[in-house]
Amino acid sequence: MFRKYFAIGAIGAALAIALGAFGAHGLKDIVEERMLANYETGVRYHMYSALGIMLIALASKLVASDKKMSLGALLVTIGTCIFSGSLYVMALTGLTILGAITPIGGVLMIVGWVIVVVSILKTQDK
Repeated sequence: MFRKYFAIGAIGAALAIALGAFGAHGLKDIVEERMLANYETGVRYHMYSALGIMLIALASKLVASDKKMSLGALLVTIGTCIFSGSLYVMALTGLTILGAITPIGGVLMIVGWVIVVVSILKTQDK
């Protein structure tokens, strides 16, 4: 689990940086300010989640490595794709209806983190 999710987190962080730079330099004169703010929110949570996924991977190596930790990391990953992805597409296309699925991604991220916490708390100290 460690290598897989650490790599996913690192790739996610690199993408967040690239997408953030694209938004700051390539979109500021193209999309309306409200949509640019949505895009920036997507980038911010994308980076938070990428770093978080790397922390989950590290915790799996140091503290607890079980199926619940993997499930938590998976839900955070999927949630990030839905949350940030819907904000990116909404900002680029103007399809505000996509804002309806953004909270689904947020809920998946929250559930993933709760699962990680439960897994850590149920782990016996070494």
